[in-house]
Order: sequence, then C-alpha cells, then structure tokens
Amino acid sequence: MEAASEPNAKQCRKCQRYLPPSAFARDKNRRDGLQVHCRECVAKYSAAHYRRRREAVGKPVRERVDVPAGYKLCRTCGEIKPHSEWHRNATASDGLSTRCKACRAVQGRKGHLKRQYGITEAERDGLIASQGGVCCICLSAVPEHVDHCHKTGRVRGVLCFSCNAALGQFKDRPDAIRRAAAYVEGIAWKPTLVAPGVYQLPS
Repeated sequence: MEAASEPNAKQCRKCQRYLPPSAFARDKNRRDGLQVHCRECVAKYSAAHYRRRREAVGKPVRERVDVPAGYKLCRTCGEIKPHSEWHRNATASDGLSTRCKACRAVQGRKGHLKRQYGITEAERDGLIASQGGVCCICLSAVPEHVDHCHKTGRVRGVLCFSCNAALGQFKDRPDAIRRAAAYVEGIAWKPTLVAPGVYQLPS
C-alpha cells in the first residue's frame, strides 16, 4: 500500500492513492470536510455512469475528449482552455465551473438584459440597427448602454457611455435638458429675482 508522502495527505478509497486535500471535493457531512474519493475518481465514475444512463434510454453520448493536464474543455464554446480561464467551484468533481469565464460572462449579460430591461440580445441588437449603429443622441459614438424610463421601465434606445451618463446627471428631466440646450446655444436662460428667494424663469 502506498504511504502518505505529506502530513496532510488523504487516501482515496477508490484508487488508494495518498493525495493533498485539494484533490478532494468538499463534503460537509464528513469529519474532515472532504469526500472519500478523489476528484479524478469521482469524475471517472460520473463519466461512466453518465454514458450508461444515456445509452440505456437511447440518447447520444458525447465523445470523450483528451485534454492536457491543467486544461479543461468548455462544452458551451467547445474550446479547451487552461484552468486559469475557469472560476472555482469547490463542489464540482474537478473543482472548476462547468462553463469557462468567457461563456459565463456572456450568459451573465444575457440574464442582465432580460432581468433589468425585459429584452433579449437580439432585440437590443435590433434597436442598435434601427439607430444606424450609433448612439441615438450624439449620432456618432458606439451605443453600448440600454436606456430606459425609470418610471415606466420602457426601453427608449441604446446610448453611448457619455450620453447615458448625461441623462442620469439630468435625472431624466426634459425641462433641465432644454435649458441646458438653450444655455449651450447662447440663449438667455438665467432666472430673474422677483422677490426675496423667488425667481422667475424665462418662458
């Protein structure tokens, strides 16, 4: 039987190897907080069990892909990427998320659009196309931020960062925006003092 090579090593009940704690997934029901089988053995068992289950019901089985050590295949984008391109997941058999960071980010953006604005990426892209591919306020910059009415929730268009930030600073007040436009155009806009503390705005 193989002997432990380090003080904190744990023996896998399946392959009988002594491995560092990081080679085991967490299990809060165990005294040491780790599963009894190492991640590698769990992954092999899961793959074999998955294949038998799929074949039993007549469903296609994904072919196993040989992946170099330190890399993982993302089933979403189909690319083999280094472990640095994955988020950690202590409960997974290999300690990594099921999707790479890039695919998780894409899914996150899709979910944000649906939750925040009630639209899909296709609908957002349709808005951008209807604007000619530019911000619908400055008509020059790349539109990247979905703009909506904070009272009704209705999506109004897709703006560039600067125009979207400007609307936010004006708190969506059309009267303030009109006075700002008049000010920039050189039109008199300053209020007139008609009584102590009372100002009259120009019509």
